[in-house]
Amino acid sequence: MRKYLLGAAMLMAMGTAASADPAHGIWQTEVDDGAFAHVQLGPCANAAAVCGSIISTFRDGGTPYDSPNLGRQLVIDMVPQGGGDYEGSVWRPSNDRIYIGRMEVSDDRLALRGCVAGGLICARQNWVRVQ
Repeated sequence: MRKYLLGAAMLMAMGTAASADPAHGIWQTEVDDGAFAHVQLGPCANAAAVCGSIISTFRDGGTPYDSPNLGRQLVIDMVPQGGGDYEGSVWRPSNDRIYIGRMEVSDDRLALRGCVAGGLICARQNWVRVQ
């Protein structure tokens, strides 16, 4: 019985790890307007999508500071499209606007785009995984 329970627990743990979304984790943004942030990506209230909030902010040199954007959601309802691609929305703190968002995850790299005009004009940031 003990072997059965141990085996079942190991299978559950492996299943959880295997089903974890590759976008989940802590990511560092590029420097924008003299600062960068760490963003925690994880499941949204709609568990099928990925959302992300700013958990810490830093000046360009790496000095932490308390931004008024701490806790704000930056990545909004990014729905997996397969192959590491996601579609949803993204909020840009510097102008307080929400854009059509696209995200591509590959290993420890994440490319985030915010687009207007139906996706014809986009700004892009490349993030790296912190954790």
